[in-house]
Amino acid sequence: MTRIDFYANVPDTMRTLSQLCAKALDRGMRVLVATEGPAMTEAVDRQLWIHAPTGFLPHVRAGHRLAGVTPVVLDHELTAIDRDELLINLRPEPPEVFSRFQRLVEIVSTDAAAIAAGRSRYRFYRDRGYELQSHDLGKS
Repeated sequence: MTRIDFYANVPDTMRTLSQLCAKALDRGMRVLVATEGPAMTEAVDRQLWIHAPTGFLPHVRAGHRLAGVTPVVLDHELTAIDRDELLINLRPEPPEVFSRFQRLVEIVSTDAAAIAAGRSRYRFYRDRGYELQSHDLGKS
């Protein structure tokens, strides 16, 4: 069964995403980042290029010829998925393919709409019997 972690009260979604991708890469994991649409895919793409002052997180968009050998893939359509380790969701709804993955990470910012959508996703997974882990990044 998919392990699901919620990161809540996230002050900077893109920074947290970058940190989680870097951590996954350090562990040798292959990552799929589910974005809401083309504009968000573009924003994530830019963010991963500037993750560290001396480098970037190796990533491509889904459909790129190197997607099969690149550790992080960005996709807003979630088609032709070639991995099953870690799915990071940036969408307001649960990704339809989440159960194919060993692990799902949900990032919930401090925005009221994001919090409401995050609560809805939490209930969705909980009501289907998934064990959920919560990490409150708003606490010091």
